Amino acid sequence: MNMSQPEFSAPHPDLCTEEEISWLVHAFYARARKDPLLGPIFEGHVTDWDAHFVQMINFWSMKLRGTSRFRGAPMPKHVALPGLTSELFERWLQLFRQTTSEMENPVLQFNADTLALHIGGRLWLRYQMERYPDKQLVDLYEA
Repeated sequence: MNMSQPEFSAPHPDLCTEEEISWLVHAFYARARKDPLLGPIFEGHVTDWDAHFVQMINFWSMKLRGTSRFRGAPMPKHVALPGLTSELFERWLQLFRQTTSEMENPVLQFNADTLALHIGGRLWLRYQMERYPDKQLVDLYEA
């Protein structure tokens, strides 16, 4: 066992700073908005980027630092989007991991990547259940 490998930890203020979360959110969306697959989806559905950034910073602050500022229901918003595929979720995860890999906080990187995989997987499974109730569910990376 490699003792230098970070372990997943419960949300805690010492895990990262608000500045790191803000950087992560802004850097990820800068990358995603330019992406040929994801960019059109984000640009077509996010009408107020400033408000979206606040929501996403609050979301990741809740997930990583344990703050309680986030108010929202991400699942219905994602399920309502037409035409999502496992490839789009996988691309989202790939861009997210590229972004976290540029950070100098390995504990933040590990926790954020672990959470993103879990969140992406849950969103994709729920999307399939709602959109394709008669089809067999497919996990991410199995499609």
